Amino acid sequence: YLRMLYNKRHNEKLSPVAFRKVLKEKMELLKMSGDLMNRYLNEGFSGGEKKRMEMLQMLVLEPKLAVLDETDSGLDIDALKIVTKAIEYLHKEKSMSVFLITHYSRVLKYLEPDTVHVMKDGQIVKSGGKDLAHQIEEHGYDYILDSNNGF
Repeated sequence: YLRMLYNKRHNEKLSPVAFRKVLKEKMELLKMSGDLMNRYLNEGFSGGEKKRMEMLQMLVLEPKLAVLDETDSGLDIDALKIVTKAIEYLHKEKSMSVFLITHYSRVLKYLEPDTVHVMKDGQIVKSGGKDLAHQIEEHGYDYILDSNNGF
């Protein structure tokens, strides 16, 4: 299925053998073992491996926009570094736009956002740079959302 999507997205007609080579190259970027290609979909995968599989799909398909909902949750520090490197690569090298939804600022140690938005009840209520995320981490959401505090 992924090969079919790749061929459609890249306007190519790769054979299964040629596609396997492309897949291996992308897997190396994510430090994934080649034996993962021999497993059934999501069978016996750890949480970190599932996240890497999601990143692998993005590396293969190279979408123009990715909406990543809590991609950093459940990842150990090593997996987080690998996943954020893949996001950074797609953003910088392939001009992919990323809308990253997270509740934790630890991902910002590895990614440099253009803009940080704070949402409340489905609405953007504050916007700023990376410093806004650090202020939230330091003071909490309620403090940031209180307009009397100058944020």
